Amino acid sequence: MLLEIGIGDAYGAGFEFSPREKVETYNNLSQYCEHELGIAPGCYTDDTQMSLAIAELIISDEAWTKENLANKFVECFKRDERLGYSKGFYSFLHSISSGEEFLRKMKPQSTRNGAAMRSAPLGYVDNITKLLEMAELQASLTHDTEIGRKSSQAVALASHYAIYNLGAKENLTEFVSQYTKYNWRENWSAPVACCAEETVHALLTVLRTSESLKDVLVNSVAFSGDVDTVAAVGLGIASRSKEYCAGLPSFLIEELESGKYGKVYLEEIGRQLSELGDANKAMNEDAKKRRLL
Repeated sequence: MLLEIGIGDAYGAGFEFSPREKVETYNNLSQYCEHELGIAPGCYTDDTQMSLAIAELIISDEAWTKENLANKFVECFKRDERLGYSKGFYSFLHSISSGEEFLRKMKPQSTRNGAAMRSAPLGYVDNITKLLEMAELQASLTHDTEIGRKSSQAVALASHYAIYNLGAKENLTEFVSQYTKYNWRENWSAPVACCAEETVHALLTVLRTSESLKDVLVNSVAFSGDVDTVAAVGLGIASRSKEYCAGLPSFLIEELESGKYGKVYLEEIGRQLSELGDANKAMNEDAKKRRLL
């Protein structure tokens, strides 16, 4: 999952808030494009870095607390500072040195999509009640608003639905809406703002209408706007589902960044998450068998 999040993020970053002409000309899965901020082709952004923070805490032995989440957010940024964050949040992370300072100084009233963009790894949590609680808690650090919390839960639920093979993609929006108690849409067609609600609408639309991993990438970028978030989360989720044809152009892996926290690291964290999911599935199957005896 983490490798695919990184690929979707890096591919989408080249089109984030780009002119429609660039999207229509280059959104053909032939190359990574450079971001207008100067982010090099094939490099991921904050979407992947913050998803890594969530994933690393999930597979660790540390408790799921605000303090540990804040420490992990700060740690991941400080060890590998990179562009892609909003100017305000980038400056904030640059100015602090600890999770304690993060919690003390953060004003978490945002309705943007930052909490949603990092929630896909939470899909590996096998208990939905626990998943909802964990998604809400992590959102509360930065986006402690109704839509901030519910968007985080929506992405985590969509991911869980794919990982645990809970049904056809045509029923995903109903599943997510039921558990979040929110009326999500799956017919989005406009540019996507840095808005939690619009991002989830676009994500669910892409997951319903796409037939392959290639489709997920192209359809995500085709919206225009904040497309790296939709592409990153969408590809991460779709890669765990049997509903989408596999197979991506080889350059997407070959030309993805290869530094200390690049594609090899992403693949390793993804492997550990997958092993956690496999263990959870095995335990659930054993529990079902015992109930039938």
